[in-house]
Amino acid sequence: MAVLMTPSSHRELSVNRRPTLLVAITLTAAAAALSLSACGGGDSSKDQGKDNDKIAGADTGTEKSASPSASAEAAAGRPKIELPSDVTHSFVPEKSDDAVKNAVLKDNAELVRALDAAIVAQNPRLPSLEFYTEGEGAVAAQKWVKAFSDVGWTVTGDVRYFDRQVTVSSKNAASLTYCADESKAYSKVIKTEEIKKTKVTKRSYVAYGVQVEKNDEGVWELMKISSTRGADRCQP
Repeated sequence: MAVLMTPSSHRELSVNRRPTLLVAITLTAAAAALSLSACGGGDSSKDQGKDNDKIAGADTGTEKSASPSASAEAAAGRPKIELPSDVTHSFVPEKSDDAVKNAVLKDNAELVRALDAAIVAQNPRLPSLEFYTEGEGAVAAQKWVKAFSDVGWTVTGDVRYFDRQVTVSSKNAASLTYCADESKAYSKVIKTEEIKKTKVTKRSYVAYGVQVEKNDEGVWELMKISSTRGADRCQP
């Protein structure tokens, strides 16, 4: 089932909130929907009925305007991801005592940063984003970023990712679930620098489900992703 995404006031892409651009993408026949969301939150009469989900990601900054805030030290061979100072993320837990789960958590955080970096750069094919995605996951991520670039919006603010849980199914396959608090993240119109703020509501919190696979270089790449805005399990 595909969900139409359009710009709005949340980061839901609902690009207003951190994009109220609602962009959903059917990733498989079972369909994993990727919706762009501008963070922040609320459903005003104008925004009600518009869904917005967002994957936050960052990437290497090629833009002069992005005075970068580098992501955590990249492992050997991994691209350096930089974001402007007004785009930040936090991850809880950040690490795991289990080596495999720790690697999955680390690469997932870099994927999130790469996504936002691609949005900031208005480039769906940003090298760092392609580094952490493959197959249906790559298509979904590119469509997500394109939804922002098509309307000339970017992202700003802070997103907190929490309750990150990894399940390892085999040597090269795993799944990850987590919540995103987008109450302090928004969409921003690039031309005017207008920040699309909205009030915080239940829909400011998003649940994600991700499937990843380890490639020959040892990178845990995004293969599929689904999101549910306003999920009960992610409410404060």
